[in-house]
Amino acid sequence: MKELLMIAVGSALVNNVVLSQFLGLCPFLGVSKKMDTAAGMGAAVIFVLTLSSFCTSLIYQFVLVKTGMEYLQTIVFILVIAALVQLVEMFLKKMMPPLYKSLGVYLPLITTNCAVLGVAILNVQNEYNVLEGTVNGFATAVGFTISIVLMAGLREKIEYNDIPKPFQGMPIVLLTAGLMSIAFFGFSGLF
Repeated sequence: MKELLMIAVGSALVNNVVLSQFLGLCPFLGVSKKMDTAAGMGAAVIFVLTLSSFCTSLIYQFVLVKTGMEYLQTIVFILVIAALVQLVEMFLKKMMPPLYKSLGVYLPLITTNCAVLGVAILNVQNEYNVLEGTVNGFATAVGFTISIVLMAGLREKIEYNDIPKPFQGMPIVLLTAGLMSIAFFGFSGLF
């Protein structure tokens, strides 16, 4: 249990996928304009990343390793992730049309989000079993959600500030992301 807690805290805070590993920056920067959209994207990423970590761990350990085809891991992982994103997209389109429209092109981008594929590959590299891999995926997605919601909150506040002309738009967003990254490096002393 202690090891699972260490994996969870390490993945969510210490090795935050966005602010420490710099994976998944496209949706992080693109969807973090409004809190509602950021929270919706975070929920979608939590679902996809947790489920994809579970499925890819199962497939890797019980199919690829058993048949000696570990070299196919990247292709198989991409196919599993793409299928899961399609499920999420169909669900949101049917059940939550406003969120589906507000996420726009960024929802299909979860398929190509390097964070999702990166977690699946890191689970294999760290030799996590299915439970550890699933916990790692869930905690990584929670860390992604924390960072994207924090960024959305900051961007909503920045909107009302008097910012010098050269820093308006994406430059101030990148500076904010850099400062958030430095702040999250403070968690590195936890372990």
